[in-house]
Amino acid sequence: MNILEFLVGIFLESVKIFQDMAVYLLLGFLLAGILYAFFPEEKVIKYLGKRNIKSVVNAAIFGIPLPLCSCGVIPAALSLKKQGASDGATVSFLISTPATGADSILATYGLLGPLFALFRPLATFVSGVMGGTLVNFFQRGKVKEINPQITSSQVSGEQRQHKHSFWEKLRITFTYGYFDLLKSIAKWVIWGTLIAGVISYTIPASLIERYLSSNFLSMLAMLIIGIPLYVCATGSIPIVASLMIKGLSPGAALVFLMAGPATNAITITVMAKNLGKRIATIYLLSIALSALFMGWLLNFLWSYFSKAHQQILVGKSSMLPPWVRISGAVVLFSLILLNFLSKLKLKKRIKVMHKKETIRVEGMVCEHCISTITSALNSLQGVNNVLVSLKEKRVEVDYDDSKVDLGRIKEAISAKGYEVK
Repeated sequence: MNILEFLVGIFLESVKIFQDMAVYLLLGFLLAGILYAFFPEEKVIKYLGKRNIKSVVNAAIFGIPLPLCSCGVIPAALSLKKQGASDGATVSFLISTPATGADSILATYGLLGPLFALFRPLATFVSGVMGGTLVNFFQRGKVKEINPQITSSQVSGEQRQHKHSFWEKLRITFTYGYFDLLKSIAKWVIWGTLIAGVISYTIPASLIERYLSSNFLSMLAMLIIGIPLYVCATGSIPIVASLMIKGLSPGAALVFLMAGPATNAITITVMAKNLGKRIATIYLLSIALSALFMGWLLNFLWSYFSKAHQQILVGKSSMLPPWVRISGAVVLFSLILLNFLSKLKLKKRIKVMHKKETIRVEGMVCEHCISTITSALNSLQGVNNVLVSLKEKRVEVDYDDSKVDLGRIKEAISAKGYEVK
């Protein structure tokens, strides 16, 4: 086999996988946009304040459909904490939100079938409730202040200034779903698809059978791999779908889908700094134990289905007509390309500046952070251009100081849960 044939084989496998999940991702982005526009984060803050099981359950329910990655969820969760959410509710939100989302649930259905699509959010809910309950139990009488400087008056001010009509919310739905959200996870979807293509084309089924034939060992291996790795809830789906085709157990696949998106080295470090090492430890143990238990439970349920029924439960995307799958793939790839080109254009564009300031911001860790801060500042009248640098932890803002002052700009960043230096 020459190198060209090898690369073509990987490419064709990746294209097939991309086609299988494209339609479901497009529907998921639409649902995510609706949630973002019509059910803003601030509306649910009041339900998370008490240190009881109800707040923990509420946080898990609110977090499951939200399309935030394990890094992007941090500022949102810390903002909720600053507004009075209990430690347990905060951890429940931190666990349940990145592990799944509206877009990833539909993509899970497309590649892994209805049982996985139902079981994944259920497992995430159990994990979030478990983590939040344990934190409330061990943190009784302890209150820890976090870094982001944000007050209730600032948030209420944000809410008063961001009242939108129905048609404005409809515009925000499509803008957020197909541009802001897609831009933040596009590269992870592409990478996940390419990795899945490599696995599907190169790894023989005998390799999985030889080294990961034990259900427990395979789940433990997926847990160890998933915890430090950064992978989004959607980008992880094609990876485990390819591994399952090669013989990986459903339980091990679920463990990776829970641990991979919910944790990574950056998230753990930021959590330990802002919420304390005790809470960070409980957070990790809750995810690990609940992932292993739910993985075992899924394997147990799976064993009751015959081979024929197992095939029905997997790969629902193949039921879509070819023209629907191809059209969905073309539309999704076009949107990804459009987002990529607009990002390049934004970096090269030079505007006439009234005033320029560089602000150091802590807590930015991923593309979603860039999108969150950029959207918050661009919504301010008088802001001309925003350039966010993750590497240098800084935000450059060009603005008209006759319309907006530097203090207002800093408040807008702080209101999203980031620490302004």
